[in-house]
Amino acid sequence: MKKKRLALLVVGAMLCSALVGCTKTYATDLMDGVKEGTPTEVQVQEETWEGMQDFSVKLLQTTCDEEENTLVSPMSVLSALAMTANGARGETRAQMEDVLGGSVEQLNGALAGLGQEEDSPLYLANSIWFAEGGGITPNPDFLQVNADCYRAGVFEAPFDQTTVTDINRWVKEHTHGMVEEILKEIPRDTVMYLINTLAFEAEWENPYENSDVWQQAFTNQEGKVQQVSMLHSEEQFYLRDDQAQGFMKCYQGGRYAFVALLPDKGISVLDYVEGLDGQQLKELLEDPTSVPVTVTMPKFESEMEVDLREVLKEMEMVLPFDSAQADFTGLGTSPEGNLFINQVFHKAYLEVQETGTRGGAATAVEINCEGAFQEPEDQKVVTLDRPFVYLVVDTSSMLPVFMGTVLSV
Repeated sequence: MKKKRLALLVVGAMLCSALVGCTKTYATDLMDGVKEGTPTEVQVQEETWEGMQDFSVKLLQTTCDEEENTLVSPMSVLSALAMTANGARGETRAQMEDVLGGSVEQLNGALAGLGQEEDSPLYLANSIWFAEGGGITPNPDFLQVNADCYRAGVFEAPFDQTTVTDINRWVKEHTHGMVEEILKEIPRDTVMYLINTLAFEAEWENPYENSDVWQQAFTNQEGKVQQVSMLHSEEQFYLRDDQAQGFMKCYQGGRYAFVALLPDKGISVLDYVEGLDGQQLKELLEDPTSVPVTVTMPKFESEMEVDLREVLKEMEMVLPFDSAQADFTGLGTSPEGNLFINQVFHKAYLEVQETGTRGGAATAVEINCEGAFQEPEDQKVVTLDRPFVYLVVDTSSMLPVFMGTVLSV
């Protein structure tokens, strides 16, 4: 008899609470015996932050489009895959660690504390859903580490259309409406979902007034001139490397900042992105020049949906996708066969406007079962009136929450 294909989706982007706020669900709480504890304290090494930064840059490089705006949430993808890696063993685990930038223990330590500050603009949520009679026995240690590090609630549901509604409602609520849907239907053989969501809503430290906004020309990647709403301000953190200049603009509280990098004339956004590496970007962000900067940037809204399977394989995460050789026995067991990653879906949304920035993201890992500042300089001017690269970063680690390119507005 042909082996039954069982699908497991790990849907991710950052985490914070379990199942809350749903009007009505048909799910049963399975957290009895799996109580949230305090994560084992881990001293996150500098090499891990650099590794995650490098993953972030490679993710942008492999998704960057020559013709369309690009938007990804490295923090979301890292979180989803790091959670999945907790269930990986042997060479599968080692390969995931190599690509993600650190050991699973280091990744857990780095990601567990994100968005935990009071009144943080970064909102994180996580939940795990099992199909009733789904034919998979989850590893209790896997559930425990997700409860401890990621505060994941665990639920059993019928995995019919009511569960689709429940999950989509949960995702929409925890992304504050910015990702409205992650599932259209649940395949007959799906047995498990790990669902992470990320929402970011921050006001500028120095917001724009109406008088700071006016129409101005933006020349897109095709050389066509668009008249768009431009935001004008005086900033104080200037960035410069050998191929681009830019600025850093803080959100309220100073923990998070918007970064824009404008390649020098004659250098395309794609070429600039291709030349980046994680260490170079981290060093650039950690060492801005304190100098007045006259900034002009467009209001913009960006949205992207991408399948990361081939992207991750290009980044040399290959073994976890191998149906015969992948080892996810730490996640759980199934009498139907071996667990492996089948697909990785990613959705992201970001809006930059006068008052601040709001964005949401979700990442879905589908697993199947089968067989300091420098001295001031002169006034600087950064006018984003042509294609540019941007980031929203956590300034404590310089880990990107979002990364993208604007080719047209």
